[in-house]
Amino acid sequence: MEFFKIRKDIPFMKNAIVFNAISFITFLAAVFFLFSRGLHLSVEFTGGTLMEVSYSQAADLNQVRGQIAKLGLSDVQVQNFGTARDVMIRMPAIKGQSSAQQSEQVLSALKDTDANVQLRRTEFVGPQVGDELAVDGLKALAFVVVGIMLYLAVRFEWKFAVAAIIANLHDVIIILGFFAFFQWEFSLPVLAAVLAVLGYSVNESVVIFDRIRENFRRYRKMNTVEIIDNAITSTISRTIITHGCTQLMVLSMLLFGGATLHYFALALTIGILFGIYSSVFVAAAIAMWLGIRREDLIKSTAVVKTEGQPDDPNSGAVV
Repeated sequence: MEFFKIRKDIPFMKNAIVFNAISFITFLAAVFFLFSRGLHLSVEFTGGTLMEVSYSQAADLNQVRGQIAKLGLSDVQVQNFGTARDVMIRMPAIKGQSSAQQSEQVLSALKDTDANVQLRRTEFVGPQVGDELAVDGLKALAFVVVGIMLYLAVRFEWKFAVAAIIANLHDVIIILGFFAFFQWEFSLPVLAAVLAVLGYSVNESVVIFDRIRENFRRYRKMNTVEIIDNAITSTISRTIITHGCTQLMVLSMLLFGGATLHYFALALTIGILFGIYSSVFVAAAIAMWLGIRREDLIKSTAVVKTEGQPDDPNSGAVV
């Protein structure tokens, strides 16, 4: 399915150095902010108090957030769990105040608007649990990266694997750089979004790489630059359809999903936009600079015949 068909190939690789220079500068800026400001980690990673409360009717989450904000508490996560009447509240630890005191204070504020609210449970999530989540998250990221590299190396060629991983890590670092620069809260849903972006971005790279391999077989007289430009141009319509539909869904979560899905959708939005950019201008260009060629993707079909005696003038290799 195509919205349109471009008759003349767009010379993407002609400006590959300029676009990759922009990517490199953006990447360095993201790394700088990650080290200078760091990530604003959520309660899951830093530790804090977790409360579960129940209402007699569907809870108004915005009202709950407003009541808690009046207490001077920031970075509080409020979301439904189970049913619309059950609410989970995660709060960062406060120095000099126990988990029990903090939950009593919040419950008292909630009762000001609804006297029927009931406390189901409260517990303290220690920093040790947060450290374990951070380590597990890094392990998950490492496993995804290694898995993608192995898949691309087996399906295509190691040069494509290296190019795709550099492009995908470029997307991940830039997402983290945005969160570090604006000090947006980095939570488990955001980590899930980052992992999703890795898989989503590599899908676009695979489509382009597959078309490059197909073009090497189809167009014998084209050089590598022309092959890559044709592959990217011929997949533009598919890219617009796929990424456009995905972004519409993510945009609906960003606008109407509330505070719970806000940063999750924001991370996906950044990842989708930079995923398109990196697949076209970063991954394809790096594969070109690594020296990808027709012989890397198309195996020789030569057959050697050894029939006949050594002194037979007609014996020997026939290709």
